Amino acid sequence: MNKFQAMEVFVQVVDCGGFTRAAENMKLPKATVSTLIQGLETALSVKLLNRTTRHVSVTAEGATYYERCMRILADVRDAEDCLVQTRVSPSGRLRIDAPTGLAIELIIPALPDFMALYPDIQVELGCSDRQVDLMEEGVDCAIRGGRKLSDSSLIARRVGTMHYLTCASPDYLQRHGRPQHPNDLVHHRCVNYFSARTGKVFDWYFKRDGEKIQVALSSHIALSDSYAYTAAGLAGLGIVQMADFLLAPMLQDGRIQSILEDWTNEPLPIHVVYPQNRHLSAKVRVFVDWVAQLFANHATLR
Repeated sequence: MNKFQAMEVFVQVVDCGGFTRAAENMKLPKATVSTLIQGLETALSVKLLNRTTRHVSVTAEGATYYERCMRILADVRDAEDCLVQTRVSPSGRLRIDAPTGLAIELIIPALPDFMALYPDIQVELGCSDRQVDLMEEGVDCAIRGGRKLSDSSLIARRVGTMHYLTCASPDYLQRHGRPQHPNDLVHHRCVNYFSARTGKVFDWYFKRDGEKIQVALSSHIALSDSYAYTAAGLAGLGIVQMADFLLAPMLQDGRIQSILEDWTNEPLPIHVVYPQNRHLSAKVRVFVDWVAQLFANHATLR
């Protein structure tokens, strides 16, 4: 039995949820796929998959083995990329994770250019404000905003900066008035943002003429997704602090209004992160360079 091929087949079966689709994707007879899985289970002396006539599901042991297989196969692909990157165009699956707002507003609209430059790269883009575990989830690189990294096993390259504005809907300001100072926010309804991973509610930051204010505001609603947070501001649920690249069209058409204009907010660095125990493969390298240039050309992310 070719154990490497068997591992590839096993990963495909789990990803596809069945033998037939996996066989089609790998252009193998279904009987071959079944034989390889059976051989793998025999060699490991463990059941990897639960099979019924209609459904295939992974066992607890199979799930653990799947994660290890993903890492091994990724390392093999990276090793191959390293050998050929000076001779051929970067190729293979590139799995990226990015915050929803950045992905939808900036990265996806520009992806046709990236894919035209590198037609042999197959992009898998996860869009979520949840901070993924790159190693556990088989992600090649992730785009993250933050002043410091919580994971010391990652290498980070700074590619841009997010700037924030404090704002509210016209309806909210008509009903509750316009605050003149950050300290006035304690008398207002504010919409908080919290980490989907830790549950931590983020403080609000303000700066003017050398004075810095960090405020922890209570609220009647908190959200963990940038688009849901934006919707809350537009619905008049309270005052929000939002990235200006998301705000620009709403400010132009008057759906939302900037407040506390003489106070600036602490900018948030944007990084591309990837595991430090792997070399920077060709496909990751070209994507990181492309994102850095994309953000450098965007007026609000420099």
